[in-house]
Amino acid sequence: MAITKSRIEFEKVAPRRSFEDIAAHIRERIAQGSLREGDRLPPERELAAVFGVSRNTVREALRALEHAGLLELKPGVAGGAFIRNSSADVIKTALSDLVRLGVIDSANLTEARTILGREVARLACERLTDADLAALTDNVRLTEEAAKAGNQPLRVSRNLEFHKLLAQATRNPVLMLLTDALVEMTREFVQVIGAMPNEFVIASRRRMLEHLRRRDSAEAANEMASYLETSQRDYLDRAPRQI
Repeated sequence: MAITKSRIEFEKVAPRRSFEDIAAHIRERIAQGSLREGDRLPPERELAAVFGVSRNTVREALRALEHAGLLELKPGVAGGAFIRNSSADVIKTALSDLVRLGVIDSANLTEARTILGREVARLACERLTDADLAALTDNVRLTEEAAKAGNQPLRVSRNLEFHKLLAQATRNPVLMLLTDALVEMTREFVQVIGAMPNEFVIASRRRMLEHLRRRDSAEAANEMASYLETSQRDYLDRAPRQI
């Protein structure tokens, strides 16, 4: 019996979408502006139906986006997957991972912070508003109060916040993100080695405020570099014994 070939032509079947495909699609929607910070994604069941995949695949995609800092997953009836803006957290997480892997060390971090801080101070001096200067002045006052009260954790927090306020005055989102990430890395570093007295902080801050008021960008940059280099020496002197 002769066997005849079927004349039916089959089309190439598209492979089922992987969790990477789904994550990439959501990333694209964020980049296009279709999804904005605070928006809630449809439930897993609906997303699974739309993408033609299992709920487990959707869940894996959402977790990948959460790890990347693009989503916040909230439990409960009012929960779900929400678009978030946490770029600084993503950078800090990446830096933390590199530190744990031994790719970068404390010297690399403190050196980068010194270089960045110098240029942030220079640019902030040229762009800061009266409101920025008021916020920085208030921060120095609160830092001094915390130091006088012997509240080391609060003093450290106020001290690190000064750098974020200064970065905000640059009006440059990239410098703000990098500063936030490095400041949070420094916060973790200080938690490990312990807070240091840093008697020079308040005096340096007062000089910095004067440079900012006079719009003396060169002196502002020099003051910040001097402060951070002194801090760097203190950090590195303690780090080998405790990290």
